[in-house]
Amino acid sequence: MKLEDLRPAIGSKKRRKRKARGFASGHGKTSCRGNNGQGQRSGGGVRPGFEGGQMPLYMRSNKKKYFHVAHRLNYGIVNVGDLCRYPAGTEITLNLLIKDRIVDKHSEALRILGNGTLDISLTIHADHFTQTAKQKIEEVGGKALVIEEA
Repeated sequence: MKLEDLRPAIGSKKRRKRKARGFASGHGKTSCRGNNGQGQRSGGGVRPGFEGGQMPLYMRSNKKKYFHVAHRLNYGIVNVGDLCRYPAGTEITLNLLIKDRIVDKHSEALRILGNGTLDISLTIHADHFTQTAKQKIEEVGGKALVIEEA
């Protein structure tokens, strides 16, 4: 194969549409814009959601601003792989993780996810464990203790 024999794949090169370039192009005179009106004018057109003067759907529909969910907990989320920094036998609690800045200080509950690997035995007190997290903790001899709400 020689350099001069190279050709683009069939259908990969397409000519751009040349509007308003005479009779032969098929897009002459009005350039596919129609005959009159706002869309025909230069700089014209309508914004997204415009319905021709009718009240648009996004203004007709009711809004859910300041929607309040009662008793929603702000969970601090930690993967089991992030707990390898602690020595074996450590009791992991929400307060310890807040002190070490692993979770946000506004966290009200702790959720442990199963990403990463854990190779040390830990006792973890949390509000929720995923199945994989619980399995990984117990495989290495650790304890996954669920905090019961009062």
